[in-house]
Amino acid sequence: MKRIGVITTGGDAPGMNPAIRSVVRCGIASGLEVMGIMRGWWGLINEELKVFQSRSVSGIINQGGTILKTARCPEFNTKESQDRAYSTIKKYAIDGLVIIGGNGSFSAAHSFGKKYNVPCVGISASIDNDINGIDYTIGADTAINTALNAIDNIRDTATSMERIFVVEVMGRDCGFIALSVALAAGCEGVIIPERKLNLEEICHDIVEGNLRGKASWIIVVAEGAGKAEDIAKKITEITSLETRAVVLGHVQRGGRPTAVSRDLALRLGQIAVDCLLRGESDIALGFACGRVEKINFETAIKKKDLKIDQALGLLKILT
Repeated sequence: MKRIGVITTGGDAPGMNPAIRSVVRCGIASGLEVMGIMRGWWGLINEELKVFQSRSVSGIINQGGTILKTARCPEFNTKESQDRAYSTIKKYAIDGLVIIGGNGSFSAAHSFGKKYNVPCVGISASIDNDINGIDYTIGADTAINTALNAIDNIRDTATSMERIFVVEVMGRDCGFIALSVALAAGCEGVIIPERKLNLEEICHDIVEGNLRGKASWIIVVAEGAGKAEDIAKKITEITSLETRAVVLGHVQRGGRPTAVSRDLALRLGQIAVDCLLRGESDIALGFACGRVEKINFETAIKKKDLKIDQALGLLKILT
């Protein structure tokens, strides 16, 4: 193996840049040439690549986002686009790929790598933390802390103004951020895609709490489970209590990666290079049970068990 490519695909996550830095510098230290592939799978399709030197990744360890850029690429599912991507790999003599992304990225890498016999190793980077078999992905800790800081600030005004707030966080198919933030911020409720919304029960708890003298209430909702504006409006209609909606949105994707996200990114970058050098492929790397684990792509892209009932039970007790 003489040349590898590194690519970031799907949604960006804080910590992708440290991962890129690690792959590039560890690759060069191992005698490899490293090519950066721009704009995700589009870069392979359209030949947007460049050779990275050690200095190419200077000063990025503290930056959010990805210097390689990223983009959704549904066209990569077509044979025509995959053929073009493989032609690029052959043209530039790329012997293996490091894919930094989430389950959608790994699904595409699994299919592409198997079909064209291209060695692929994935680095788990997703703010949703939705990789099966992995406890923590790059970016998850940063996104949680970003949302936590925002909700701590909202708590101040919720208490002062004696209002109900519905705060919408990211999580299209996975309620990890919502659950983690709701627990860490001491919120009174959480709405996630993995559980059917029971607004009547939530409103009953709010009214009961109000009768006991509890005047403020914060409910966290994952974007895939409902819209904060709609839920807030219904709560007001049912309880007659003033309810406000806040959507945190893409602020959770940006910002300086935390020490946890950076440390994980650097470790996974080194191991990804080592895996390719040893001939290992079709695997995702992530942190689980206190150590870095290698999970085959087929397992990694399955729906993750978040141990939801345990978390929801604890939230109920602490409310």
